[in-house]
Amino acid sequence: MRMTEIAFAGAMPVESYGPGFFRVGGQVIEGAMLVTAEAARGWAGPGDAAPLLALAESVDVILVGTGAEMAHLPPALRAALEEAGIGVEPMNTPAACRTYNVLLSEGRRVALAALPV
Repeated sequence: MRMTEIAFAGAMPVESYGPGFFRVGGQVIEGAMLVTAEAARGWAGPGDAAPLLALAESVDVILVGTGAEMAHLPPALRAALEEAGIGVEPMNTPAACRTYNVLLSEGRRVALAALPV
């Protein structure tokens, strides 16, 4: 098997995660987080749609990590994001972190909103 190092060209990949925290760009974020190629910060969770909607001009899709298990998004959140023209893909947090890093390495316009495991 051939291993290839991924270059993120200044973007902010998820470096690691664990019970209740994430590490992004050398910074530890406790609790839920929102990360884009440019910045990472805390997030209040699925009831906090405003920071996600604010990304409408800068991202095409938001991956939503729903914690250790896959869960459905609140219908109002999904509808608001889709109405704003933002694709939304819920998945468990480990899968969301991996997918975010891959799409980020491809230069995609992606964000990750994730609940901790």
